[in-house]
Amino acid sequence: MSSAVFSAVRSFSVFVFVLLFLSLAFASESDHKYQPDDPITLWVNKVGPYNNPQETYNYYSLPFCQPGTNPAHKWGGLGEVLGGNELIDSQIYMKFQKNVDRGTICQLELDEAKVRQFKDAIENSHWFEFFVDDLPLWGFVGELHPDRNSENGKHVLYTHKNIVIKYNKDQIIHVNLTQESPKQLEAGRTLDMTYSVKWLPTNVTFARRFDIYLDYPFFEHQIHWFSVFNSFMMVIFLTGLVSMILMRTLRNDYAKYAREDDDLETLERDVSEECGWKLVHGDVFRPPSNLALLSAVVGTGAQLALLVLLVILLAIVGTLYVGRGAIVTTFILCYAFTSFISGYVSGGMYSRNGGKNWIKSMILTASLFPFLCFGIGFLLNTVAIFYGSLAAIPFGTMVVVFVIWAFISFPLALLGTVVGRNWSGAPNNPCRVKTIPRPIPEKKWYLTPSVVSMMGGLLPFGSIFIEMYFVFTSFWNYKVYYVYGFMLLVFLILIIVTICVTIVGTYFLLNAENYHWQWTSFFSAASTAIYVYLYSVYYYSVKTKMSGFFQTSFYFGYTLMFCLGLGILCGAIGFLGSNLFVRRIYRNIKCD
Repeated sequence: MSSAVFSAVRSFSVFVFVLLFLSLAFASESDHKYQPDDPITLWVNKVGPYNNPQETYNYYSLPFCQPGTNPAHKWGGLGEVLGGNELIDSQIYMKFQKNVDRGTICQLELDEAKVRQFKDAIENSHWFEFFVDDLPLWGFVGELHPDRNSENGKHVLYTHKNIVIKYNKDQIIHVNLTQESPKQLEAGRTLDMTYSVKWLPTNVTFARRFDIYLDYPFFEHQIHWFSVFNSFMMVIFLTGLVSMILMRTLRNDYAKYAREDDDLETLERDVSEECGWKLVHGDVFRPPSNLALLSAVVGTGAQLALLVLLVILLAIVGTLYVGRGAIVTTFILCYAFTSFISGYVSGGMYSRNGGKNWIKSMILTASLFPFLCFGIGFLLNTVAIFYGSLAAIPFGTMVVVFVIWAFISFPLALLGTVVGRNWSGAPNNPCRVKTIPRPIPEKKWYLTPSVVSMMGGLLPFGSIFIEMYFVFTSFWNYKVYYVYGFMLLVFLILIIVTICVTIVGTYFLLNAENYHWQWTSFFSAASTAIYVYLYSVYYYSVKTKMSGFFQTSFYFGYTLMFCLGLGILCGAIGFLGSNLFVRRIYRNIKCD
């Protein structure tokens, strides 16, 4: 116990240190103020096929003009590196409020190899990304012009970059890039690569400078509002259904089950007709199979639910979508610091059900989801390294993530398990578990656990279906997701719908005299993730133009990681809701 407390204190110290570090970093980075003639850095980031968002490479992997020796690199944080960003100083001359009519970047001498590289990039619609004062600029490498004399067309490379920068007093508000002077690619030709910079004043405030990147017509479309309203109506319907079960059906069951003064004939008739959930009161609280695993996934799911809620609230308050990788960094740190919840829920549940090997349960809880993500990430990283992509996670970043897990997440999960076992680990079942398990009668196919589990995910998926389209489009189609208020509403609706559907499924299962409700309630809610993954297959084939092994593996790998988290989250919510329901209904009956 003392070691656990020491670990908690150490974790808290690390947390305070991280907060201090971040506060100092943001204090120096968030100023963004310049004086006339102050140097402005144009950072080059990445280049890649437009239709494959994750297939990105170092900007200088194409034979562009190279900067001088030892160009500066900008490291923007954990999330930025995981997002496949590598900012390099282009060493292009720019000064605040100083126009450049026509500056020379370099003279690019083309040979066969360079022409081949550029042509391949143009044919695959390669785009590139620059940054000025943390504001992005995008452009295409070149263009393919139709040519009557050639079947393949004429490949042209843009040789002039025109940068327009708008400023308000001493701060940069908006940047824009247009390209001119397309030149045909021919081996042996020398191209003059040039640029120009124009500064324009604007009245837009610094706080609103990111608004131009937000697609208001897309995210605030009428269909988005309609989907939330539709999901809200589903919540009303389901809560009404659950209320009907609780208030009418169960009330009648209680009344019949609690009668003591009936005549002998009525009592014999009731006993002969006795069936349903009341008959399994001696088995309904029997510990489930694979208790350690169920405790681990329920604890992890409870943590993920709190984590998602916390990140959404932070995104609403702090506009995290502005910073590169800020959402990812916030997610990782919040996951580490909420690990106490997973340990507490898992440890308490494991102990209440008579589990003996609590260390096994704790290790499963602390490592199951992170190691599943690590396994998928390792495979994707191998693909990225083979392709030489920026999506490959550097070894140093892996070490940082592992240290966060080992020295913050794991100790907090251990502390939570110890506290959960001691504070909420005492058995409190309303009914005593019988020694001999009751045989489960055969029922119709639609009352089997597998069917109940698969059907249980349909309505929760229906409640988030439209929002999934907006989330997928943001992640895979270069849009900035900023409507976290919508996401909060949809997330709350998902929780309510999941609980209601799982309670109904559990009631039907118990009425079929099947007392294996624990795993069934978990899978009934977790099956939502299966439908989301099936939807992702449809989205990939219909809504995107992705191609190639690299992008396909990253698309389905990332989606699998997301669906694993969603399934564990929904499964835990469904189980916890069903657990409360089962304890509530069996509390009011007479148990021998």
